Amino acid sequence: MTDPNAIQPSELDQLPDRDPEETAEWRASLDAVAQAAGPHRAAYLMRRTLERAEGTGVALPKLLETDYVNSIPTAAEPAVPGDEALEARITAWNRWNAAAMVTRGSKYGVGGHIATFASAAWLYETGFNHFFHGKEGDGSGDQLYIQGHASPGIYARAFLDGRLTEQHLDNFRQEAGGNGLPSYPHPRRLPWLWEFPTVSMGLGPLSAIYQARFNRYLTNRGIKDVSSSHVWAFLGDGEMDEPESTAALALASREGLDNLTFVINCNLQRLDGPVRANFKIVQELEAQFRGAGWNVVKSLWGTAWDELFQLDTTGALLRRLRQVPDAQVQTYQTRDAAYIRQDFFGADPALAEMAKLLSDDKIVECFHFSRGGHEARKVYAAYKAALEHKGAPTVILAQTVKGHTLGDGFASKNANHQMKKLTVDEFKAMRDRLDLPIKDSDFVDGQVPYGRPGADSPEVRYLQERRAALGGPAPARRVHPLAPLPAPADKAFASFDKGSGTQNVATTMAFVRLVKDLVRDKETGRRWVPIVPDEARTFGMESLFPSLGIYSPKGQTYEPVDRDQLMYYKEAENGQILNEGITEAGSMADFIAASSSYATHGEAMIPFYIFYSMFGWQRTADQMWQLGDQLGRGFLVGATAGRTTLTGEGLQHADGHSPVIAATNPAALSYDPAFAYEIAVVVKEGLRRMYGEAAEGEDQNVFYYLTVYNEPLPQPAKPSGLGIDEGIVKGLYRFNTAESAGLSAPANAPRIQLLGSGTAIHWALTAQRLLAEEWGVAADVWSATSWTELRRDALEADAALLRGEERVPYVRQALQGAEGPVLAVSDYMRQVPDQIAQWVEQDWSSLGADGFGLSDTRDAARRHFGVDAESIVVAALAQLARRGEVKASAVKEAREKYGL
Repeated sequence: MTDPNAIQPSELDQLPDRDPEETAEWRASLDAVAQAAGPHRAAYLMRRTLERAEGTGVALPKLLETDYVNSIPTAAEPAVPGDEALEARITAWNRWNAAAMVTRGSKYGVGGHIATFASAAWLYETGFNHFFHGKEGDGSGDQLYIQGHASPGIYARAFLDGRLTEQHLDNFRQEAGGNGLPSYPHPRRLPWLWEFPTVSMGLGPLSAIYQARFNRYLTNRGIKDVSSSHVWAFLGDGEMDEPESTAALALASREGLDNLTFVINCNLQRLDGPVRANFKIVQELEAQFRGAGWNVVKSLWGTAWDELFQLDTTGALLRRLRQVPDAQVQTYQTRDAAYIRQDFFGADPALAEMAKLLSDDKIVECFHFSRGGHEARKVYAAYKAALEHKGAPTVILAQTVKGHTLGDGFASKNANHQMKKLTVDEFKAMRDRLDLPIKDSDFVDGQVPYGRPGADSPEVRYLQERRAALGGPAPARRVHPLAPLPAPADKAFASFDKGSGTQNVATTMAFVRLVKDLVRDKETGRRWVPIVPDEARTFGMESLFPSLGIYSPKGQTYEPVDRDQLMYYKEAENGQILNEGITEAGSMADFIAASSSYATHGEAMIPFYIFYSMFGWQRTADQMWQLGDQLGRGFLVGATAGRTTLTGEGLQHADGHSPVIAATNPAALSYDPAFAYEIAVVVKEGLRRMYGEAAEGEDQNVFYYLTVYNEPLPQPAKPSGLGIDEGIVKGLYRFNTAESAGLSAPANAPRIQLLGSGTAIHWALTAQRLLAEEWGVAADVWSATSWTELRRDALEADAALLRGEERVPYVRQALQGAEGPVLAVSDYMRQVPDQIAQWVEQDWSSLGADGFGLSDTRDAARRHFGVDAESIVVAALAQLARRGEVKASAVKEAREKYGL
C-alpha cells in the first residue's frame, strides 16, 4: 500500500530533498491539524508560519495576501502624540467648510466633489499634524501628491490656518476674476499652494515614484542632500486602475525607495460604482504591491471591531470577511442591523452565535462607521510604520467610507461622486453629528455659513503650532530666489556657425554634439540631466556613457561585456544619465521631476529628454500637460522626426503630427530646426530664457520641443547679416535668394517664396535650383524654424488690435515686400505650416505629408506624399500659372517630365 505522506515523483522539487523523512513528518503534521482542527486552522498555522519565515529572513516566496485585518494589531499601536480631541475638532471644521464651499458654489453650476475628502479627512489631518515636513525647516521638506478630488478639504484647512479667506472659498472653481481657487491641484493656477498636479488620474503615483527616485539622484550626485525629504502620494483605489498608477512599482522596489509612501484611500468606490464589485480591491492591491516588493500596511478596521475579532475563536469572522465582495460591504453601510445579522452573520453558524453577543448599536457602529482610515490612532500607527520601514517603499491601504459624516444620503451611495451639495437640513444634521457651534440663525437666506473659530482659538493655535514644529505650512510651493545660471561659453554654440563642410551630419547628431560640449561647462555642466528611454545608441549618445555614467543607486556590480571598448556601458552611483528602459511615461516623469527641481529643491537642473518623436507627444502628451501645469523647464527633443526621414520603419514610426500636438500646449515652445546652427541658437536662447537673465515680463516657466532628424545631410554655414538669430528664435528668416544662391534666371523672371522647416528645407533648396535651371523661375528659400511661434505672435497681435494697439505680426513683417506667392512645405501634415496662412499677405499654398506613414526609401516616401523637390516644383508652377505668370502648359509638362 502506498504511503499517503510519501513524496510522489511528480511533486519533487527541482532541488533534491536531502531529508525526505523530515519532509514527510511536516506533511503529516499538517494533515493531522487539518483532520483534527479543520482546514481553516491548518491554513491559519501555515499563514503564521510563512509570516514568521518572512520576518526572520528565510528565503521564501512572499505571501502575497494576508488576512483581511489590520497589519498592526491594536496592542502594538503607538500612542498618538498631541491632543486628539483638538485634532478631531479641527477635522470637523475642515469637513464642514469643504462641504460648505462646494455647496455654495453649486448654485453657479461650477461643480465640485465632497465625498472623497469626507472619506480621507483623517488620512490628511494625521499627516499634517505629525508627519508632513514643510519647506521652512531644514532641507526641502516633504513632497505631497494630494488626491485631486480631495482639494476642497485642503482648501478648508488652509482657510482655518488663515492662508485663505472666505472670498477665496466663494471663488472655488471661479478663477477668471482673480482670487479664485482652481478645481484641483494646479500649480500654474495657484503656485504658492500647489506643488504637484495630480489630475489626470494615474499621473500622480507615477510622478511620485520618479520624484522619490530623483531625490536620491540629487543626493547621490552631490547636487543637494535631500535624504530627509519624504514623498507622500495620496491616491484612490479606483485610480489604481490607470496603467500609469502601477507602471513603476518595480522600479521603486528595485531601487529601495524607502523615501516614498503611497496612501491609497480604499473607500471601495470609483466614479460610477464599486471599484471591484464582485471582488476585493484591498486584497488585489496587496498582492500587486507585495509581489512588486513593496512593504504593505493595511489599516482596515477601527477599534469597534476589536471586540468582534476577540470573539472569533474559530476563524469564522476572518473567513467571512475574505468572502464578502466589496459591493456587499458597501451595501452593509446602508442597511440596518437586522439585514447585517441575516446576510453577514447568518452565513455561518459560528458567526450567528457570535452575533447573539452583539447589540444592534454595536453592529451598526462596526459596519457603518468604524474603519481604519477614520481613526487617528490607526492612521498614525500606519504612517509611523511606513517611515520606520527601511529598504523598500511602503503602501498603506486604508479602508474608509466614501461620504463619511455627510449623512445617510451620501455615505457609500454609488452616485456620491456626482453629488455636489447638501440641503440646509442635511447641514444641520451634519453640524449636530460633528458637534460644531453653528447656530440655526447663522443660515442666512438658506445659505450655509462657513465655520471658523477665532485666530486665537485653541484649534487654530494648535494647528499652527504643529505646522511650525514640522517646518511651516503644507502643502506649499516655494520658489527661492536663485541667481541666474551663467551662460555657457559662446564657443560651444559658435562651433556650428561654419557648417559641416563636406561632411554630412544629421541634426540629431548635431544636438548630441552640442550637449556633449555643454555638459563639460565648468559652471553649469553638472546641472544637465540627460534622459533617454533605452535608445541612446539610436541617437548616437553612447559616447556619453563612459564620460557621464548612467545613474544607478547600486553603481556597477558587474564587469560590462564591452569594458575593453572606448564607449563601454558604465553605470555609477553618481551617474548623470537617466536611461529608463523602454518607458516614455517613466522618462517623462523623470523629466518633470528634474524640470521643477528649481522650485521643489531650490536647485535649477537642465533636463533634456530625447525620444522617438512619434512615441513622445502622441503617447505621453498628457504628461506634457502635467509638465506645463507644474511649471517645468527644460528641453524635449523629438528625434528621428518627420514622416519620411526614418526609412523602413513604417506606419507606427512615421511622425507627421507631433508639432500639431505640441502646438496645443501653451507652455511648449516648438521648433523644427533645419540646420545645426539653428539648433545652437534655439538652445542658447532656451538656456537664457529658462535659466538665465529673462527679459522683463518674460515667462520663464516654459519648455522647448525640438524636432531633429536622423538623415545625414550637409550642414551649411550660418548666413551673414543682421537679424538671423532673431529670425531663428521668432520662427522665420530668409535663408537665401535665387541670386545669393548663384542661380541665374531671366530678367523679370516669375518669383516665388519657398518656406520650409526641418529636413524639408533641403527639398526646397533642390526645388529652387530646378525652378531656376529648368523653368526660368526665381525662388527665395526661407527657413521656418517655428510655425507655432509665428502663429502665437500673430494671435497676440490680433489681441492687441482688439485692445486698440497697432501691432503687425512678425510673419507679416518678415515677408513684407517678398515678391510672388508663398509655398510652404514640411515633413508633417499640412496643418503644421497652415497655422500661419491667414496672416500671410501673399497668395498661400502648402504641401505636407498627410495620411499614414509607410515603409520605403526616403525618396520613394517623399514622392508618395508629394513633398519631394520635383513635387515642390510642380506645385510652384501651378501656383504661378493660376496668377498668369507662367503658362498652364508648363505644369503638365513638369508633371510628365518628373513622372508625377
